[in-house]
Amino acid sequence: MKYLILLTFLVIVLIEATTPVFASTVKMSASGLCHPPQSSWYDRTQNYKPFNGLQACLKAGGRLPKGVALGSLEEGAEAASSQYQRSAFGHGWDDADGDCRDSRAEALINTSTTRVRFASAKGCRVVTGRWISPFTGEVLQNASNVDIDHVVPLAWAWERGAKNWSKEKREHFANDPKNLLPVEASLNRSISGIEKIS
Repeated sequence: MKYLILLTFLVIVLIEATTPVFASTVKMSASGLCHPPQSSWYDRTQNYKPFNGLQACLKAGGRLPKGVALGSLEEGAEAASSQYQRSAFGHGWDDADGDCRDSRAEALINTSTTRVRFASAKGCRVVTGRWISPFTGEVLQNASNVDIDHVVPLAWAWERGAKNWSKEKREHFANDPKNLLPVEASLNRSISGIEKIS
């Protein structure tokens, strides 16, 4: 049974890892050029001012790189908007009830087999507990060695209808405790080859 769960996890992670991810931020470089995700200079632009869209960057005084037409970028952006974007599910873990414990902390608290210990008396960030890896049976006690993964990957859900959900429904889904599973960070990252939000 344990191997069936591991195999299912591997298949889901591979689906998630091979689904293309498109950034939504437009980068204004120090020279004032607006680089949307479709720009060939997008990944190379490291020092930039972020904007939520191309129009916002242009309104702030930015300009398009030479030889780039606004129409072609808008067509490309429209096509990219139908692709999976992690940001469509919110930006990281949510603290819906406002108790300073985001959904990662809540998942760590709810799944620990012992009482958790926090980084401070405020009780926001979990530092230790006792979690058992569902894939290897390893006992994990340091929260930094635990990733919170989605049982149903967000990219998989996107392709199967989540792209038509409201933003609120997607954010709830990404933070739903029933869809969160503590896993070994080292195993999770070596399988997927990408960093997860922890």
